[in-house]
Amino acid sequence: MLRRELPSQEAAGRVIRLARGRIAPGSDDGPLQAFQPWHDGLQPLCWWQEEPVALSLEEQPGDDWPDARQWLARLPESWFALVATALQVAAWLDNHRFCGRCGAPAERLDAEFAMQCGQCGHRNYPRISPCIITLVTHGESLLLARSPRFPPGRYSTLAGFIEPGEAAEEAVRREVFEEVGLSVGRVSYFRSQPWPFPHSLMLGFFAEAASRRIRIDGVEIADAAWFNPRRLPQLPPLYSISRALIETHLNEVGGRG
Repeated sequence: MLRRELPSQEAAGRVIRLARGRIAPGSDDGPLQAFQPWHDGLQPLCWWQEEPVALSLEEQPGDDWPDARQWLARLPESWFALVATALQVAAWLDNHRFCGRCGAPAERLDAEFAMQCGQCGHRNYPRISPCIITLVTHGESLLLARSPRFPPGRYSTLAGFIEPGEAAEEAVRREVFEEVGLSVGRVSYFRSQPWPFPHSLMLGFFAEAASRRIRIDGVEIADAAWFNPRRLPQLPPLYSISRALIETHLNEVGGRG
């Protein structure tokens, strides 16, 4: 449904209005504004259902603008790619208005997602930060943890950024050991998901724990525990890869039966 080709030659189309992580309601209770003429301040974004879409990055959100997580919770899963693209491009535009090399103002290019410095010629592109996200299991049990930032009662899988020079599988083993003190055996890749909060690419893995003894770090992790598939805490939202990891494991062990 989303075609990743910049509609830079179009003079009109749909628009997503975005400010500080909030997206304006559009037509048909969705995030897209009605088809309209475009002005120079808009960032061509993509094609959605064969219609051109541009991003309007605005200073202040309206009082009735839901935040991105609310939109993702209410929209069908097929909309995730469009919302994620808009959020990540918006973060890039907002954070790269000046050259990171010489400090001069940067200008947006039309043919690609790129900002170029008119003084030194340095060009930058939207930042993508690779992360691992891992469901640790021991038999049918799941290891789930709480960040201090989570809503009360919610537990999720372990995650962390990949360090420079580090393979994703190495990051899985390091993060699990750092956060909950566990060594893991077999590590297997699941799938990936762009995570636009603000610019991560989540690489999903399953990891088998060598033991059940937990030692939390007390900083990034406020609590962690082993859970029986038939007695689970509040889980992450359905649109997240962490929930997909959990649901895949539950289906395999019959935890929903």
